[in-house]
Amino acid sequence: MEDNKINPPADGALQGAAEIKESKELAVHYMKTLVEVARESFLILDSDLRVVSASPTFYQRFQVLKEQTENQLLYNLGNGQWNIPELKSLLEEILPEKKNVTDYEVEHTFETIGRKIILLNASQIDSVQLIILAMEDVTEKKNLEGKLAGYTKDLEVKIEQRTAELASRIEELETLNKTMVGRELKMVELKKENEELKSRV
Repeated sequence: MEDNKINPPADGALQGAAEIKESKELAVHYMKTLVEVARESFLILDSDLRVVSASPTFYQRFQVLKEQTENQLLYNLGNGQWNIPELKSLLEEILPEKKNVTDYEVEHTFETIGRKIILLNASQIDSVQLIILAMEDVTEKKNLEGKLAGYTKDLEVKIEQRTAELASRIEELETLNKTMVGRELKMVELKKENEELKSRV
């Protein structure tokens, strides 16, 4: 008769596990929906850092296929091109402590798309054991900033050179002016002396 008894704690645990699974599936569904319409590159990772989902922009920007991305370890994507030390540090050291990371800059050379500078934003959602990783490619922006800084530096150097040239020219003109004024004064003196000599004669 005891064999027919239902153990309430076991049923409660099963029900709790089912509810957690259901809430996780619902959370993943909502996140996937948001990621699908996002303009930036997004990845949803599980607690083992396997890719649950990626945005269309991610596939397009990083030139990878969905079949080669989902359910794969992040560090194995694209022949290991995502095995980036800074990214590992972000996901394995910084994020577990902070839960949210904003504008973490990573520079890396990818096999297919070359050198990129990416701002990473990550959020760890403990309740469903998921990580949302957003990537903003700021390579062009940084390149333009670098060029602008270079132009500004060149302009500053040219201004300094021109200022030095002008200062030198002003100094030359001042010296010439002093010489001319000196000559004028000498001429006046000579005229006076000449007049005095004439008056004596």
